[in-house]
Amino acid sequence: MNQELMLDTNLQSAKDLAWWLYIFHGLSLVFSLGMLSWLPLIVNYLKRGDAADTFVYSHHRWQIRSFWWYLFWMFAGGVVWMTIVGIPLAVLIWALAWIWKAYRIIKGWLDLNDNKAMPV
Repeated sequence: MNQELMLDTNLQSAKDLAWWLYIFHGLSLVFSLGMLSWLPLIVNYLKRGDAADTFVYSHHRWQIRSFWWYLFWMFAGGVVWMTIVGIPLAVLIWALAWIWKAYRIIKGWLDLNDNKAMPV
């Protein structure tokens, strides 16, 4: 059953911002392997309070957590890279982290478009 929500202007504005932040996180992932994701991350931190008590808040949290976990796995791959035998494992870690973050961006963006909250 598909429910239509009547969104007030503040909620619609918060939803639109989260939508654009997904786009910027995605572009950063494609064009800089996520290195520029800290730019939309700052906006996530600054604007998530405006979305408090709405389903959009969960999308800010989802994007923030995606950033930090991705950064952790990229760092872990870098540590593994430092060992000669770990280079293939590091490449695998980085590739899986990239795929995982791409999944989270796409999943979040689709759920936002369907007015669904992200899991806590």
